Amino acid sequence: MRKHITGYSNPTVKYLRSLRDKKYRKREGKFLAEGLRLLTDARECGRIPEVLVMAEKRDPHPLLDALEAAVAAAGGEVIETPPDILGKITGKDNPQSVAGVFAEFDTSLGQLDRNAAPIWLVAQALRDPGNLGTMLRTGDAIGAGGLLLIDDCADPFSVEAVRASMGAVFTQAIAQARWEEFLPWLRGGAGQLVAASLRDAVPYRGAPYASPCFVMVGNESQGLPEAYEAACDLRVTMPMKGRADSLNAAVAAAVLGYEVLASLN
Repeated sequence: MRKHITGYSNPTVKYLRSLRDKKYRKREGKFLAEGLRLLTDARECGRIPEVLVMAEKRDPHPLLDALEAAVAAAGGEVIETPPDILGKITGKDNPQSVAGVFAEFDTSLGQLDRNAAPIWLVAQALRDPGNLGTMLRTGDAIGAGGLLLIDDCADPFSVEAVRASMGAVFTQAIAQARWEEFLPWLRGGAGQLVAASLRDAVPYRGAPYASPCFVMVGNESQGLPEAYEAACDLRVTMPMKGRADSLNAAVAAAVLGYEVLASLN
C-alpha cells in the first residue's frame, strides 16, 4: 500500500532530506539515490531500496512498476508525494520521478575478493564527489572489480557521487581504508600496484601490467605522496602534448584503466 505525503513538515520528508547530509547518512547508515535508470540498475544487482518515493502524476513505466513491486515484496515502504516535495528531498529543482533510500554497503577491505576481476581502481584522498562517481562509472565500463578509497576521500554515498556514478555505485565493490591498512592488505596476496608518476616511470603504453592490477590515482591538486609512489610495483607516465602538466584524476584513471584492460586481454 502506498503512503501519501503532501506536507513539507512531515517527519518522513525531514528524515529523507537529512540523508543529503553526511553526518545523518553515517548516523542512519542510509543513502539516497534518484532516477528510474539508477534504481533499476540497483534492482538488477539485487539492491532493493528500503523506501521508494515516487512523484504524483508521473508518466507510467513498466520498470517503475517492477521497482514498486520489488520494494513491496521486500517489505519496504512506498511513498507518493508531489514533485515539489520530491525536489526538496533530492535537492534538485527538476527532480526525476523516483528516488530511493538504500542501506549503505559494507566498505571494509575484508569483503573484497581481489581475484574477482583483473583490474581494480584505487583513489587516494580524492575530494571531489563528481570525480569519485566518475571513477565508479569508469570501473564499471572497464570491468573493474571495484574502487578502493584510501585516506580521506569524498563520501561515495553522497547524492553527488551516487548521481555521477550513473548506477555504478551498485555494480562496483567499494572499500574505504587508511594507507597503513591498505598496503599490508594488498601485500597479503596477489596484486600489482600501478600509479601514474614522473619518478622512475616507464611509458604507460606497453608497460608490463599484471593481474590483478590496482590502478592508483591521487588527490586532485596534490597527486600521490612520494612514499605512496615509492611503494608501487610499477610507475607509468602519460605524455602531455600541450601546456597542461597533468590530467584530471578520474580521466587519468580511465586512460590507465583502458590501457591495462587492453594489455591484460
